[in-house]
Amino acid sequence: MCIEMDGKTFLVVDFQHCKPGKGPAFVRSKLKNLENGRVLENTFSSVSQKIEQVRVERRPYQFTYEDDLGAHFMHTETFEEINIDRNLINNYDLITDGQIVEVMFHTEKEAVLSAELPPIVDMEVIYTEPGIKGDTASTNSLKPATVNSATAKDGATIRVPLFINTGDKIRVDTRTREYYERIK
Repeated sequence: MCIEMDGKTFLVVDFQHCKPGKGPAFVRSKLKNLENGRVLENTFSSVSQKIEQVRVERRPYQFTYEDDLGAHFMHTETFEEINIDRNLINNYDLITDGQIVEVMFHTEKEAVLSAELPPIVDMEVIYTEPGIKGDTASTNSLKPATVNSATAKDGATIRVPLFINTGDKIRVDTRTREYYERIK
């Protein structure tokens, strides 16, 4: 759900309705500012405060290329092209060629609010140090690996298990930037 508050658009990340034994009910919330990406906590009184809900629409767009103006995407059905600022895309460096992203639009203003990568993406490891068996005492040790990326000049860096080698194809969780699994 998106709301408008103080002239800015916020995405509701989390909320909790509280009804104390004494006094009016209130709602504790975490709101993400869609202009700069900052998350703030806010408490709304159920008696006096009214919030305005913003209508949003999600549309699929395919990454085409990047230049000085930002990232360029094409709608998968209408072939309309748009330019999106890099700051509006979480984990921008994990975008690969032809990647499909979900772009959130403010329906009344037709303005781009944000763009989200799929939760899991397939990537290829282009460089990592070789893992040596018996190198560590713990079972879940990680090492840095560079994966292919269309938007990062030298690739994006994530942490992978020791058994991953250069050339392996892996799945990466774009929300946490963590290794998910190796593709056979």
